[in-house]
Amino acid sequence: MTAHPKIDPETNEAFAYRYDPFPPFLTYFRVDPNGIKTTDVPIFSIKRPTLLHDIAITKKYAIFSDIQIGMNPIKFILTSGSLVGMNSRKISRLGVIPRYAKDESEMRWFDVPGFNNLHAINAWEEDGGDTIVLVAPNILSVEHTLERMDMIHGCVEKVKINLNSGVVSRHPISTRNLDFGVINPTYVGKKNKYVYAAIGYPPPKLSGIVKLDVSIAEVDRRDCIVACRIFGEGCFCGEPFFLAKNNLEADEDDGYVMLYVHNEKTGESNFLVMDATSPNLDIVANVKLPRRVPYGFHGIFVRESDLNKLLIYIYIS
Repeated sequence: MTAHPKIDPETNEAFAYRYDPFPPFLTYFRVDPNGIKTTDVPIFSIKRPTLLHDIAITKKYAIFSDIQIGMNPIKFILTSGSLVGMNSRKISRLGVIPRYAKDESEMRWFDVPGFNNLHAINAWEEDGGDTIVLVAPNILSVEHTLERMDMIHGCVEKVKINLNSGVVSRHPISTRNLDFGVINPTYVGKKNKYVYAAIGYPPPKLSGIVKLDVSIAEVDRRDCIVACRIFGEGCFCGEPFFLAKNNLEADEDDGYVMLYVHNEKTGESNFLVMDATSPNLDIVANVKLPRRVPYGFHGIFVRESDLNKLLIYIYIS
């Protein structure tokens, strides 16, 4: 199952999938607000095993990326070679399927040559539902992804799909090497303005955090970075997490960006909380940790109330 299920903040449904080295290579499903998994929707229009790491949703659709990075289980079994490899002859494409599809008959694929995204930051609909917009980092020099991380560059792009004409347009919204973008989770599946992303050093080392104003790209084609914090020489951070303030009238960026930072010179690890609205992402809390926190990609911060519910559930079970 994907590490990135998308939860609609209004319906409380989770949209997810699993992918496999053998047919069907992609199986779509969702989980209702009561935690009940729906019937599988196998996607047979993916003809070869591909690396599907993330999913995006809008109010009506789920969006999948069929990229140039794929899997070769036969080669892996027979030669003990790498299970994952890059296919330079393959044309990347995006698949759009209605969120509540019963089968894949309404699945539509759109070619997007050279667009290889492992992560999807957000997606939404425009023009009365006729256009889908996807914001995601595109891996440049994708052929080096598995062996030379220092040679790849994550370029955040805005991709538009016209569902009527089938025309796909795209353009970069930043020149920095960025990935692991997060947003205010109450904006998942609908138009948002702000993204917080990590600066690749390259990964797994991340040297800082930037704030992007995606709306700038609608006015002109300049870099959308509006705030930045670099942690200094020898200091590297983990993936950021955005925590919105619990206020219904708060602005989209009214909250905090939280992450771990490790200083390789001193061996010290710290937990930082930054003001997400400030132009320099000002640090408002800095907690020295008693142990080293290794570099890593994905994590989640849990409210104490949610953790207590989980503990009660485990106890009852």
